[in-house]
Amino acid sequence: MRVVVLTGAGISAESGVPTFRDADGLWEGHQVEEVATPEGYDLQPTMVQRFYDDRRAALAHVQPNPAHLALARLEQVLGDDFLVVTQNIDDLHERGGSTRVLHMHGELLSALCRGCRQRMRWEQDLVDFPPCPRCGVAELRPDVVWFGEVPYEMDRIAFALERCDLFVSIGTSGAVYPAAGFVQAATTYGARTLELNLLPSEGASHFAESRQGLAGTLVPQWVAQLLGEGPS
Repeated sequence: MRVVVLTGAGISAESGVPTFRDADGLWEGHQVEEVATPEGYDLQPTMVQRFYDDRRAALAHVQPNPAHLALARLEQVLGDDFLVVTQNIDDLHERGGSTRVLHMHGELLSALCRGCRQRMRWEQDLVDFPPCPRCGVAELRPDVVWFGEVPYEMDRIAFALERCDLFVSIGTSGAVYPAAGFVQAATTYGARTLELNLLPSEGASHFAESRQGLAGTLVPQWVAQLLGEGPS
């Protein structure tokens, strides 16, 4: 069985990672347009760099939760037939033990050079605009896909959706494309579809089944069921 899992902010929220948008439409007190668009960066680069530096530093204070650990356990069983596609920019999947992870919206622990367009592992602050270690130009920015930019790994994701037997969405809003359209693509190719979410997402009607509850409870239950360890 080939399984593709899409994860969103809801899976990391239980670890203490703030969701992308609060109820008031802000992200950590900022308008999203200020900190998640190329135009916002061009207007206030120092503020944007500091914003992501703070998010990067905060990763040290959160840990993977049972949902992350359960997905890593499923990967151990399925191997190459399992893939996590995440909209999250944290590293909780990797720290939970997952190795087959595609970060379609980039990663906090990575920097992107605006000069040579190379991506590189980065754990330090960027607010002082350090030079790119590869081309020497001081053009390093957060390696995060902002609104108006093309998500990473779309070809690999499309290929996985074409081949999967089961598509599962965990903790997503169902409002942000292209990820919100993955369920329809998977359905078109004949996959079964399942949503695990705190509340029904905006795209819940596109799934064959939707279960509501905390990811830290639902995901381990689903994994156990899939592995024949729990009630069907």
